Amino acid sequence: MATTRIMPLHTGKGRTVGQAISDILDYSKNPQKTDNGQLITSWQCDSRIADAEFLFTKRQYIQKTGRVRGEDDVIAYHLRQSFRPGEITPEEANRLGCELARRFTKGNHAFIVCTHIDKSHIHNHIIWNSTALSQTRKFRNFWGSTRAVRRLSDTICIENGYSIVEDPKRHGKSYNKWLGDQKKPSHRERICFAIDDALAQKPESLEALLTLLREAGYEVKGKKVPSLMGGEQKKFIRMDTLGPGYTPADLRAVIAGEMEHTPRQRLAAKSTPEKRSGNLLVDIQAKLRAGKGAGYARWATLFNLKQMAQTVAYLQENELLDYDTLAEKASAASARYHDISGRIKAAEKRMTEIAVMRTHIINYAKTRDTYVAYRKAGYSKKFLSEHESDITLHKAAKQYFDAQGVKKLPTIKSLNAEYAALIAEKKAAYSEYRKAREDMKELLTAKANIDRFLGTEEVHEEPDATKEKEAEQR
Repeated sequence: MATTRIMPLHTGKGRTVGQAISDILDYSKNPQKTDNGQLITSWQCDSRIADAEFLFTKRQYIQKTGRVRGEDDVIAYHLRQSFRPGEITPEEANRLGCELARRFTKGNHAFIVCTHIDKSHIHNHIIWNSTALSQTRKFRNFWGSTRAVRRLSDTICIENGYSIVEDPKRHGKSYNKWLGDQKKPSHRERICFAIDDALAQKPESLEALLTLLREAGYEVKGKKVPSLMGGEQKKFIRMDTLGPGYTPADLRAVIAGEMEHTPRQRLAAKSTPEKRSGNLLVDIQAKLRAGKGAGYARWATLFNLKQMAQTVAYLQENELLDYDTLAEKASAASARYHDISGRIKAAEKRMTEIAVMRTHIINYAKTRDTYVAYRKAGYSKKFLSEHESDITLHKAAKQYFDAQGVKKLPTIKSLNAEYAALIAEKKAAYSEYRKAREDMKELLTAKANIDRFLGTEEVHEEPDATKEKEAEQR
C-alpha cells in the first residue's frame, strides 16, 4: 500500500537555481538513508552530477526558446511515495518508484529516485527536472495531478501484487497516524459486512434483510432507497452508495437467486490461516547476564513456549519432523534465495551501467560542438567561464569512456533495448524472489529454534541469524 505527495520546487530567497537543485538532491541522496547510495537510481542523468545536468538542460531551454521566468518558476518536482511497513523490500520500492516516475513523466524528463530506509516505512523521494529532455518545453503541474499520480501509483502497486488504499482521506494527518486509521474498516465496509452476515441467513426479501440489520443494531430509514446508521456513525448512509453488489436492486436480485453475491473481503478473517514458523527464540540466560530481571525472564519463557509451539505446528504441516530433512530444505531454500537475489542484483548493476553510459553518450553529443569551440579558442578561461556547465559535462563523459575502455560508443537504441529486456527479466524474477525469501526465512527460523531447543546451536549462530533477519527486514 503506497501513498503519494507531489511538491513543486522553487528557487527560494537567497539561492540560485543550481543551489536549490543541489539542496534537494543532497537531501534525497543522503547515504545514511539510502544504504550508502545503493538505493539511488537515475534516468537520463548521472546521479553524481544530476544538479549540473538539470542546470545544463535549463540553460539550453532558455537559448532555444528565449523564455525566462522569474522567482515563481518551478525548477523541479519532488514526489514522495511511502509504503506500508514490512510489505516491500527497499530494492522493490526503488524499482516501483522508477516505474512511477517514468510513466508519470512519459519518459520526457530526467529524474532520480532515492529510496530511504531510515524510517519504519520505506519511502521514495523522486526528483524530476521540470525542463524536458527535448529542451523545448516544461512540465506544468495540472489540476488534479495529485489524484493522477496516486491512481498511477495504485495501478503499479496492483500490477506488482501490493495492496492499495481503497478510500484515502488524509486531510493533513501524519503518515503514521493515517496508516493506523486504515486498520479499522470504514462505516460503509462495516455495513457491507453486516449485509454479508444477514444474507448468510437466507432472508426471503429485502424487507427481511433490513429486519436482520435492525437486529444487528442498525437504524433503518427510507423505503425506496433505505439508509443505515449504526455504531459510531454520525449520519445515515444510503444503500445505493455502498457499491456494486450492495445496492437495493442488486440485493433483491441476490435474494431472488438471479445474481451471485460476492462477500467483501475482510483483512482480519482468513478461514485457513497459513501456519508460520514463528519468531526466533529468546536466549533467556544471555539476556539475564545482560541485566534483564525476573519479570523479563517470565515473559521470555512464555514467549519461547508460544514460538516453539508455532514452530512445531509449522514442521508438522510441512512434513519436516525429520531434522536432516529440515536442514536440507533450509540449505536448499537459502541457496535458491541467494541465487535469485544474485540474478536480480546483476540485472540492476547492468541497468545502472546502461543508464550511466546512455547519459554520458547524450551529454557528449550535446556538448561536443561547445568543447570543439573551446579547444579552438585555445582553452580560453573566458570561454570556460561562459560555458562551464557544458564543458564539465563533456569532460565527465570523456573520462567515463576512457575509464570503461570504450573504443566505439554503442547506439542509444541498442542500450534502450537491452535496458527494456533487463526490466522484464527483473520484474519476472521478483515474484519468485519474494516467495524464495519467505521460504528461506521460515525454514531458517524453524531450524534455529529446533537447534536452540536441542542445544545443538553453535556459539556464534545467534548473531548470524540476527544479522540475516535484519537484512531481510531491510
